[in-house]
Amino acid sequence: MSKKLINDPDNLISELIAGMLSAHPKHLTTQGVTGRAIVARNGPREGKVGIVIGGGSGHEPAFAGYVGQGLADAAPLGNIFASPSPAQIVDAGLAASGGAGVLFLFGNYTGDVMNFAMAEEEMAKHGVTARSFVTTDDVASAPPDQIDERRGIAGNFFVFKVAGAAADQNASLQEVEAAARRANAATRTMGVALSACSMPQTGKANFEIPHGEMEIGMGIHGEPGIARIPAESADAVTDRLMTPILNELGLTSGDRVAVLVNGLGSTTLLELYLLHRRVAEMLSDRRVEIHNSWVGEYCTSLEMGGASVSLMKLDEDLQAWLDHPCDTPALQVGAPRDPLIASAPNIPNPRSQSADKPVSVTPRTDLVATGPITPDVFRQMMAASATAIFAARNWLCELDGAIGDGDHGITMEIGWKAALAALDHAPETATISELSEAIAAAFLDAVGASAGPLYATGFQRAGAAVSDRLNLDSAAMVAWLQGMCHGIKDRGGAAAGDKTMLDAWLPAIDAATSAAAQDATVKTCLAAAAEAASNGARGTTQMQSNRGRSKKLGARSIGHQDPGAASTAILLAAWSEAVRDL
Repeated sequence: MSKKLINDPDNLISELIAGMLSAHPKHLTTQGVTGRAIVARNGPREGKVGIVIGGGSGHEPAFAGYVGQGLADAAPLGNIFASPSPAQIVDAGLAASGGAGVLFLFGNYTGDVMNFAMAEEEMAKHGVTARSFVTTDDVASAPPDQIDERRGIAGNFFVFKVAGAAADQNASLQEVEAAARRANAATRTMGVALSACSMPQTGKANFEIPHGEMEIGMGIHGEPGIARIPAESADAVTDRLMTPILNELGLTSGDRVAVLVNGLGSTTLLELYLLHRRVAEMLSDRRVEIHNSWVGEYCTSLEMGGASVSLMKLDEDLQAWLDHPCDTPALQVGAPRDPLIASAPNIPNPRSQSADKPVSVTPRTDLVATGPITPDVFRQMMAASATAIFAARNWLCELDGAIGDGDHGITMEIGWKAALAALDHAPETATISELSEAIAAAFLDAVGASAGPLYATGFQRAGAAVSDRLNLDSAAMVAWLQGMCHGIKDRGGAAAGDKTMLDAWLPAIDAATSAAAQDATVKTCLAAAAEAASNGARGTTQMQSNRGRSKKLGARSIGHQDPGAASTAILLAAWSEAVRDL
């Protein structure tokens, strides 16, 4: 078990934000109803493209550390290693908006892509044009012919800096996005991990790297890399990291680069400077000039041991954008303008104007009341699944740590805690459809990550499928389950055999549908679904992942059960058990 200087894990992010604001009051403030949007006091201004960068917490100083004059205007903070939710992103986007559009910049991860896309749609409803750009600098995560599938890791430092500078120079939204694209295309990163990080909520290492070994190509969430090899010297490791970077950038005599040697959380500056020494030697041998270097912690992974090396091949424009002044908590370039440009007026967030309005619920009298699953029984089913998820949290995190970022159990716990709170606040007269909608909203707002949009869409579809019902009989229960499955499938785009939660959901739906066709009871339908989901989840162990973060592992993902499928089996088993005595 690791030792961390934290208080209540449930208050971790709010206390993190309070600490950042108290440490950097001249740079940072918050805006919006979620409390998660960190905004530059001297960033947003009228007529300027708003720059919003974001991702999960645990990578400090990324992302909020780069909020400030001349760089990012705002950053929504997600949970540890989890994307911010659409509501949190919208808070940041509206705060950053100066009337010239907003550019969202983030790493290429499934959860971030889904949440930021949903935020784009919401921004449009408020009359603000928002566009998304994903960073893809991680050489280890996909071959060159699949570059669009690569992860964004520490090299996003350069992309954020360039986009922020272009926006600060009053470039248009199209021009700022083009600048970000140029920076991303010119940037490559490779990393090495020497030891694991641990989630604050569990205190357990996300994965294991045996003594005397290291992981090449490790992701910034603890995702396994491309190879586990015997530990090597600083020079040998640097050579291993630099070789693919040099090959892809095609650096030759007379080229100029920017260098980032980034620590992942617990690697000393002494070690990082040894890596930079070898980087400089290798570039000098090629007669490549280093225009500027940054050595230190710029994009971490909690307390992971290890480092990454990023190079950006410069042209005149990229160099000028890199040299453009900025003043943020984690990065200062040049001298800040004096006097500082005043922030744009704090326009009331249109989301907050209706946030506290009471919702009037008028009981409907036209609903079908046949079936044993009443709204009260439905509440009991949801409570049972929450309890089951809480009990399995650490196990789910262990499953996720083997092929992902180790947070699935925590993510599901956060979502179900929010769901229980939503059920507690729902009117006693709420229907199953309305309760499903409340759970959907709770998941979306509280979780972020990929589970947030997936389960939010699933519960929305499930509720819509039974909107004409007060109680559920077998056919209606199956329709509710089908809505869940179809919503998850449509939102995520996965298919059977991709090694995702759908490999538990799809057989569960087939089994429940078959049972209902034979006039089985609700209890029998749910039992059939639970058994099929359990079998499906276990079956993912022998699958190779084709979706999400674990896809980057290729054959290394075989032999590990998918955590999303495992949590699906837990939910269905809990629902089945809750109705056993009906």
